[in-house]
Amino acid sequence: MIDTLAKITLAPLLVAQALQVRRRALILPEPPGPRQGRIGTGAPLRLLILGDSSAAGVGATDQARALSGQLGSLLSTEYALDWRLLARTGDTTRNSLHRLQTIEDTTKFDVAIIAIGVNDVTRSVPLPRWLAGQRALHDTLRERHGTRLILRSGLPPMGHFPLLPQPLRWTMGRTARRFNTALAGLCAGDPDLTHVPLDLPFDAAYVAEDGFHPSEPAYRLWAGLLAQELRDHPTLA
Repeated sequence: MIDTLAKITLAPLLVAQALQVRRRALILPEPPGPRQGRIGTGAPLRLLILGDSSAAGVGATDQARALSGQLGSLLSTEYALDWRLLARTGDTTRNSLHRLQTIEDTTKFDVAIIAIGVNDVTRSVPLPRWLAGQRALHDTLRERHGTRLILRSGLPPMGHFPLLPQPLRWTMGRTARRFNTALAGLCAGDPDLTHVPLDLPFDAAYVAEDGFHPSEPAYRLWAGLLAQELRDHPTLA
């Protein structure tokens, strides 16, 4: 409620700051490299990584140093990994759902990792609509693609993004926390749907040069959090 009132009261300033950020922001490309492949030995595991620019690896020099590559490196020591990355800069939940629905329903994934929400926050998508979109993603993965485990990466701490000026940073940060809390609640009580908080240090070394995306060290830590959750989950035991 507080952040909603703040948005209304500060609307002219927030709009001006958002436009200024868009004009001045350093636009980093999605890194080159494969977006699907097979790697490793061990038990077979079919993995989907779904999301926005962070899932796509913006801030890394290549996919090997981004989230997908770091995950593949960590999991390939235990699994014969068949993986696919489905992520684009600017994607909202609606975009991700559309991309997912274009995949043939004969394509199966044992595990899906979803990192989506930042663009929904920046575009002021209402929380109830955002949650309905999350449910649709989960249902599509389970019903069409046979997914047994869904790991939901938490939204990043937008209130600490250097790119965003105050008070835009404060309002975005509060909204992101509200979305995160709701996402954790959605996952609670569902044994095959797990919220994984994005617990990264608030340090310049973990932010890319654009002040918005993860750096390569951040991708390494993030991949470690997800890989550990996947290894430890009883669904895959």
